[in-house]
Amino acid sequence: MPDTDVILQTQGLTKAFKGFTAVSDVSLSVRRGSIHALIGPNGAGKTTCFNLLTKFHAPSSGSIHFNGTDITALRPAQIARMGVIRSFQISAVFPQLTVLENVRIALQRRLGTSWHFWRGRRSLSRLDGRAMELLDAVGLAGFAHLGTAELAYGRKRALELATTLATDPELMLLDEPTQGMGHEDVETVTTLIKRVSAGRTVLMVEHNMSVVSSIVDRITVLQRGAVLAEGTYDEISRNPQVREAYMGTTDEPEDRHAAAAALNAEAS
Repeated sequence: MPDTDVILQTQGLTKAFKGFTAVSDVSLSVRRGSIHALIGPNGAGKTTCFNLLTKFHAPSSGSIHFNGTDITALRPAQIARMGVIRSFQISAVFPQLTVLENVRIALQRRLGTSWHFWRGRRSLSRLDGRAMELLDAVGLAGFAHLGTAELAYGRKRALELATTLATDPELMLLDEPTQGMGHEDVETVTTLIKRVSAGRTVLMVEHNMSVVSSIVDRITVLQRGAVLAEGTYDEISRNPQVREAYMGTTDEPEDRHAAAAALNAEAS
């Protein structure tokens, strides 16, 4: 009988590219309502794993279950309609539209009116109330009528969170949401992720260990495409195999903060 507390589960997930195995026998369980992180050195297979989960790549072997349903053979659009929504490392907003219009497009998609190009702008105004609620949730209500191209990078990432929320996801996959940000933007987006995760499940790839330590419930560490370790932040930061993977040593650090600093320096 499936564990109803597990929203996403993989068994033996493997992906090989012409003899190179990018993801090897990954078995992963993501608990419902949690924030779960995939971490690992560059080339560990984190993004490839995301591509498998959202069906941008077909696995060479293994299975993927979402809410107890086998989704291994489904297409990306089918996965999205089931409530699995992904963000990407590169900002994915429409720069020529306003902030409000970006969120409204995401709302149109959920309503099934995405391709109704002949409808006048006024007919879409019924979506503005919900769009403004979403913008308020990510701190962008005051920028609703600004051109998206004028937003600072951190605010563009916040807008992506708003458009993701507009699809009402049950599971959000965030691929390096704080990549390329300054300290202030990292803190802002970290706070937003924690806020919007209420009532949802988040699986994220993240290099910044200060982000991981502050909001993540559970961590899976990948190395060379395989699972190296899994546990809480405290357990992972003390794990000698993880420290060796990141720091090249198994020496015991003075405390977990020293280990975290070393992990962060290697990953940045």
